[in-house]
Amino acid sequence: MNGNKGQVMSLHDFDKQYYGEFPLLCGTDEAGRGPLAGDVFAAAVILPPDLVIEGINDSKKLSAKKRDALFEEIKEKALYWAIARCTVAEIEELNILNCAMLAMKRAVDGLGIKPDKVLADGNKIPPVECPCEFVIKGDAKSQSVAAASILAKVARDRYMEEMAEKYPEYAFEKHKGYGTKLHYEMLDKYGESPIHRHSFLKKYYAAKQG
Repeated sequence: MNGNKGQVMSLHDFDKQYYGEFPLLCGTDEAGRGPLAGDVFAAAVILPPDLVIEGINDSKKLSAKKRDALFEEIKEKALYWAIARCTVAEIEELNILNCAMLAMKRAVDGLGIKPDKVLADGNKIPPVECPCEFVIKGDAKSQSVAAASILAKVARDRYMEEMAEKYPEYAFEKHKGYGTKLHYEMLDKYGESPIHRHSFLKKYYAAKQG
């Protein structure tokens, strides 16, 4: 569905296109596909059709402070919400794309009600048991998807901060597991932790040896 060409549609207006036919519209998104360490998270959110949450956007475009505030507002005002994850062990077994899809399915399944329709961020449809369509860059188009993006991102960041306390030598609180210069320096110094995704590091090790 598309609005009038040439007009910038608000995130809420994008969702309004669906509410007539699908009152229980669910947005879902994942966080943590790219990092070298940690679980991948996903969230699913069903918002009231008339609700407009000011300042909501793609979680990557918001400050941590703004995400934290919106995290609480979304949970308070949503009709239903759920957060789920896939573990590092599952990522190693199933690969990260499959786990991102599985985490989104787990989030949708965790809502406690079956949505009328799911809008999934990205270019693939997770294996949910209800009508679903993907929305490329959905976290910047749909309020429901953006809300899910924020819940998933904040939940994962907080998890990585917990992991930083467990494995302080890696400074996970600073880079959240992403492949920063500092993170690679810590890997070179200390090797892998139990929450590192070994499959993500194979090319790095090969390049170092080459």
